[in-house]
Amino acid sequence: MGILLAKLWNLFGNEEHKIVLVGLDNAGKTTILYQFLMNEVVHTSPTIGSNVEEVVWKNIHFIMWDLGGQESLRAAWNTYYTNTEFVILVVDSTDRERLSITRQELHKILAHEELHQCAVLVLANKQDVKGSMSAAEISRHLNLTSIKKHKWQIQACCALTGEGLYQGLEWIASHIRKK
Repeated sequence: MGILLAKLWNLFGNEEHKIVLVGLDNAGKTTILYQFLMNEVVHTSPTIGSNVEEVVWKNIHFIMWDLGGQESLRAAWNTYYTNTEFVILVVDSTDRERLSITRQELHKILAHEELHQCAVLVLANKQDVKGSMSAAEISRHLNLTSIKKHKWQIQACCALTGEGLYQGLEWIASHIRKK
């Protein structure tokens, strides 16, 4: 009976789940955040510091921290990691030149002590752009199959249309339901 009540509380309660959105500058993190929040495209400028918004989806409350991706800001990402359950890594699928930097940043994130239990969703953004890399190609370049201590998923998406974004949130929601 207690387990049933706990599951019902989780379904209808106001439990919040912290997510950090990270990725290099111009990957589309802020556009994705506001697509989740308002289901529309919002004109954005480069994020200096962070944006934070509460996103409610299927009765799940997410506190999403969108962290600026410029090189000078990446060193401060770790100050946001406390109590983070999920990391969303946004990758610009057209940015082949900086994919090795993205891989280095991802593996640095995953090595951080405060994120040892987090799950990782990789959003392969800008799939609408001709010549963009597929999710499978990005997965190979990021060496995702080497990640053994974290649950992870890669999802192709387009921040401008919202395509693929909610499949990513569904993956996150499935992990919350399993807890």
